Amino acid sequence: MDYREFGSTGMMVSEVGFGAWAIGGPAMAGEIPIGWGDVDDATSVSALREAFDQGITFYDTADFYGLGHSEKLIGEVFGNREDVVIASKVGHRLRDDGTIWTDYSAEHILASCEASLRRLRRETIDLYQLHTARVSDLERGECVEAMERLRREGKIRHWALSLNTFDPHPEAEYMLENDLGEGFQLVLNIINQEALGILDRARKQGMGIIARMPLQFGVLTGKFTKDTRFAPDDHRSFRLTPGVLSDTLDALGPVWPLADKYGISKTELSMSFILSFDAVSTVIPGIKTPEQARRNTSGIVKLSDEDRDFITSMYEETFRPLLMRQK
Repeated sequence: MDYREFGSTGMMVSEVGFGAWAIGGPAMAGEIPIGWGDVDDATSVSALREAFDQGITFYDTADFYGLGHSEKLIGEVFGNREDVVIASKVGHRLRDDGTIWTDYSAEHILASCEASLRRLRRETIDLYQLHTARVSDLERGECVEAMERLRREGKIRHWALSLNTFDPHPEAEYMLENDLGEGFQLVLNIINQEALGILDRARKQGMGIIARMPLQFGVLTGKFTKDTRFAPDDHRSFRLTPGVLSDTLDALGPVWPLADKYGISKTELSMSFILSFDAVSTVIPGIKTPEQARRNTSGIVKLSDEDRDFITSMYEETFRPLLMRQK
């Protein structure tokens, strides 16, 4: 495992981290699935331990993942140990009727941080993120003031913004222009390259970058076929409809020969593409099993500029139209 500095914070993080949404298990917002279906807690705990044995030191979760269950499992495994970096998020809530809403009030952020600290069994959260806050939320200032207060009080070390999946630019621009926070979490993968325009400026301003969804809901592992279907309590059931999945698999056809060229798997090619950008501090594949922890930490190679440019050249005309159908 190689390690990279998280922006200008001084924190060193494993270049492959642990995305902990999936281990939160099934959760519903009314009739909308917001989890990844059933998972076994014993398997999740084994996955966390195996990930650490493989050199992973960065673990990303949120209070919304399994409605706190993901944080709880991480807390059980790692507690307050100092040789891991724990990142969590705040801002997403469920109403009594099951609908999702966002709350970036100081009252909610301060109370949620305390609850996350209890579940994580930590005195301090290393990186606390506003969970897809928008420009209007940042302009009101209350959430920024709350994050700075938590840092002053020692309850968090650093804070960042987890950017919107499909249009990350307005919020990133606002944060950079106003010199707020110390990093971004953003979506970056072969199919979704919307955030590429942010990377260089963020790096110059000392921002750490967490790349999430490296495998685009599993499509970039190569394990799905046009006949793959998802359980009703798996959020992919409404994102990766049969038509979208079929068209996406067809579009990826010209990319996969690169995996053969480098002698690596499709998963390894997908991870290597993201880590070919020096501005990326860590990439966080979703991990549910020990086998996935091993697979996602192996086979990272350096792509040639020519091969990376070939993948990026396919974005606007080929991948972006498919991406818009997955909203």
